[in-house]
Amino acid sequence: MKGKSTANALARTVNRTGWSLVVPASVILVLFNLYPVFSALWTSFLTGKGNRMTFAGGSNYVKMLHDTTLHKAFFNTTLYLIIQVPVMLILGLILASILQDKDLKFKGFFRTALFLPCITSSVAYALVMKTIFADEGLFNRAMMGIGLMQQPIHWLTDPVWAKVLIIIAITWRWTGYNMVFYVAGLQNIEPSIYEAAELDGANAFQRMRNITIPMLKPIILFTSITSTIGTLQLFDEVVNITAGGPANATLTISEYVYDLCFKFVPDFGYATAVSIVVVLIIMALSMLQFMAGGDRSNA
Repeated sequence: MKGKSTANALARTVNRTGWSLVVPASVILVLFNLYPVFSALWTSFLTGKGNRMTFAGGSNYVKMLHDTTLHKAFFNTTLYLIIQVPVMLILGLILASILQDKDLKFKGFFRTALFLPCITSSVAYALVMKTIFADEGLFNRAMMGIGLMQQPIHWLTDPVWAKVLIIIAITWRWTGYNMVFYVAGLQNIEPSIYEAAELDGANAFQRMRNITIPMLKPIILFTSITSTIGTLQLFDEVVNITAGGPANATLTISEYVYDLCFKFVPDFGYATAVSIVVVLIIMALSMLQFMAGGDRSNA
């Protein structure tokens, strides 16, 4: 009996210790994670501003169907997603493969140089981009100097070229980020596999398609999802380089949500509703990517 009571006392002590560790973390999780989510969901059904917000049902979601500015922002963001993400992932994979060449010298330098843009201040690199691609900037002057162009490209004021500039800026900044993951993955692939394939006559493209890509599948899936999420949340580059212009030609969803909250007449309910839709889109795309890139061997 004494042994049993001692065991029970020890169990109660362990339980109290466990709960003392779990409860604070749970409270923080509820306050800073769950509560904001449900609060945002509730706010999306309200209209008005400040303390005078009233319940509006689903009017904010219906409003999105007729908001031409939002449609433009969705179109621009989708365009960036379709063009920039595949280019960035493919380029990152190619660069990682090149940097794994055993005969390449100064690998550390090249890896650092390619990764450096993603840790550079967004404001600083936006100013550099605006300077390089200004009407009288370095790019236009160089192209005209060697005779490839007769007139400067209006990168910041032409609707089409402004989109191209945003894609160039994003690709330049984030390709190195994905490249680092691919380099880490390639280092875990046994070199003898490539040597055997090379002896069998496989060229570089065949080795990439049949060895590198299948063995980096989990990492490619991860970078694909994170790049998709990042592009759908694109804000810094557009605000700092083009400010959404010209005439909303480069406007993104995140910038439009910011404008709804702080630039136009504040409409937090509608802005939150737009954000909720973006979250649902991100969830849907992530699930599709998991389904497309998942392992079907157990299916």
